[in-house]
Amino acid sequence: MTKARARWLLLGPAGLWYAALLVLPLAVVLVYSLGERAPAGGYAPALTLAQYANLGSRWTAFQNTLVLAPVGTLAALLIAYPLAYFLAVKSNPRWRTALLVLVIVPFWTSILIRSYAWIFLLGGRGIPALLADLGLGDIRLINTPFAVLVGIVYGYLPLMVFPIYVSLERLDKRLLEASSDLGAPPWRSFLQVTLPLSLPGVATGSMLVFILLMGEYLIPQMLGGGKVFFVGNALVDLFLQSRNWAFGSAMAVTLVAVMLVTVTLYMRFLSRIGAARDDVGLM
Repeated sequence: MTKARARWLLLGPAGLWYAALLVLPLAVVLVYSLGERAPAGGYAPALTLAQYANLGSRWTAFQNTLVLAPVGTLAALLIAYPLAYFLAVKSNPRWRTALLVLVIVPFWTSILIRSYAWIFLLGGRGIPALLADLGLGDIRLINTPFAVLVGIVYGYLPLMVFPIYVSLERLDKRLLEASSDLGAPPWRSFLQVTLPLSLPGVATGSMLVFILLMGEYLIPQMLGGGKVFFVGNALVDLFLQSRNWAFGSAMAVTLVAVMLVTVTLYMRFLSRIGAARDDVGLM
């Protein structure tokens, strides 16, 4: 058996699975996006770009998604990195497993139940009532972008913590000792050794959270109260309520295109940082 045939035999099952579950559905959505809404709803065959020309009518959903998804990813990263650093570097090894379990515990409960808990906490009888008792006035938290952002960070924080933790846990501690022996203060060792070597975990966690947030539906629906719409909420409305499958498909295709461009640019940015770091190391 030749190497080429062996390679195809090994990649064939995965390739067929990839084509059936990813490429084919995307192709169907692309075809639908070029059609029209049938008189009774659904899809009518056509060849038009009218659905894409009408995307501006749902600009608010795109705007909320394109703002809150990156901001939520960044907020999760800023909270997750110190937590992962503490777990991997500073925590007592005897307690490390127990602490990791505590990070996982929220995933044992449905996101629906956790969102209901945040509805109570951010509602009129929760944190706003406490702030009012402290004399800070009537502050509204629920059904706002802030509430959605809180739910996003809380819901997706573990997905950011674990990739960063794995990168930091595998860090060769001798590099930090060498940096200290050469006279570098702790902050410089962190910036020049720890942070660059943990970038793969940062990239993985950021991509996991960002990609999932771009298609998020439940958190904006519950904590946004129908006032903070994501593209996912608009797609549910178009497919299930308005039954405008062509327009919904156009929005879905546009969302996928935006995600592909964003992820590509982000990975190129990280590659350049890695190349610059290697060049500095060789000098």
